[in-house]
Amino acid sequence: MPLASFTSLVGDHGIYAVFALMAAAAVVPAGSELVMVYAGAVASGAFASAHVLLFGHRVDTPVWAYVTMAVAGVLGNLFGATVGWTVGAYGGRPFVERHGRWLHVTPARLERAEHWFDRFGAVAVPLGFAAPVIRSFVAIPAGMFRIGLGRFLPAAAVGCAAFCFGLAGGGWALGRSYDRLHSGLQDAGIAIVAVVVVVAALAIWRVRRSSRLSRRASDPAR
Repeated sequence: MPLASFTSLVGDHGIYAVFALMAAAAVVPAGSELVMVYAGAVASGAFASAHVLLFGHRVDTPVWAYVTMAVAGVLGNLFGATVGWTVGAYGGRPFVERHGRWLHVTPARLERAEHWFDRFGAVAVPLGFAAPVIRSFVAIPAGMFRIGLGRFLPAAAVGCAAFCFGLAGGGWALGRSYDRLHSGLQDAGIAIVAVVVVVAALAIWRVRRSSRLSRRASDPAR
């Protein structure tokens, strides 16, 4: 789908388009960065023809319009993530290998996802949903690799909230110049993922190091 179609949908249908597009973006690449950045710009009141409507009522306060758009993105992302997790948990690798091309889950991407989960464990879920590029390839592998739904959903909610509120906030601040942020995200996407991976690796190393030191301190003197 052309990028202009995403902005047209959000401009014409507001939170309902944001919910639907972010639900799809949880399992397939569906322009989630552009959707949330543009949703924030709409919430700021930058476009006279686009408004935020909630159950038929117009949200005129820009701050509440921003919150409404961001929450719609989070809820849509979580709904799609639950669907993706269910596909992975109950369809398993045979289903993904057979139908993965429709979900853009190639064997190479599945292998990278497996390494991601092996390296970071449960931390991979919030990090994955908070980062561009890889966020559409987290839910299905999480179900396949047997991360329980009770652990998966809260972790996914953290990452989705960081992503949706952060990008919508950027679009809200920039208004009509929202495309500057979107273009920057496209250019910096790989760099952002690299930074996230490095920060996560350092955090895990520090936790493990602290745990080892604590165990040594608690061991009786020999």
